[in-house]
Amino acid sequence: MRKLIVSLIVLIILLVAVDRVAVAGVQRDLANRIAAATDLSGTPTVTIEGIPFLTQALSGHYPEVRFDLGTLTYAGVPVRNLRGAAYDVTAPLADVLQNRADIRARRVTVSGTLTRATIDKFAPRGVKISGNGRRLVASGEVMVGVKKVTFEAEMTVEVADGGIRLQAEKIKDLPDQAARFISYTIPFQGKLPFDVKVTGVKNVADGLEFAAEASDVPLRG
Repeated sequence: MRKLIVSLIVLIILLVAVDRVAVAGVQRDLANRIAAATDLSGTPTVTIEGIPFLTQALSGHYPEVRFDLGTLTYAGVPVRNLRGAAYDVTAPLADVLQNRADIRARRVTVSGTLTRATIDKFAPRGVKISGNGRRLVASGEVMVGVKKVTFEAEMTVEVADGGIRLQAEKIKDLPDQAARFISYTIPFQGKLPFDVKVTGVKNVADGLEFAAEASDVPLRG
């Protein structure tokens, strides 16, 4: 009986070791594919969620694969903390082992942050943007006709054609018509990883965080 228990323990340890070695290999392969798909010079961090891994590998189906791309620049706009997840990834084990291209995800989501420095960079001259993750405020001086006027305004943010739009509202010390001198768009037309489309944006402590997604995405090496 004791020998049987010892044998079972050894078998479990071996299976766990094989599981971890296998997941490291597939994560490395997926990292290379994601790097190729996003034109990265380095290798992203990839994590396959779920334990045990071997059952996923044998079935060729991975419910969730997370990746971290770091900081990248798109159409002159730097994006920090660019990360995402691929869901319902179909990757037959034979295709992975033989480096075939027939690997795809049913859905991919990506998020990233535009920093305060980026927000200020695209603001109109004389406009300074500040925020604490709850409110986004514009302040400064703008020319209205031939007169320079000091102002403060709350800003709303939304996805717009050609980028991310910051719209002035509740303008203090200026007529509402002056919003056009304060409102602006951060151009965001670069090709994001996996051709994801921006679906939303929100104000956070570090800047503006956007969300994007795409469906039926190939992961080609």
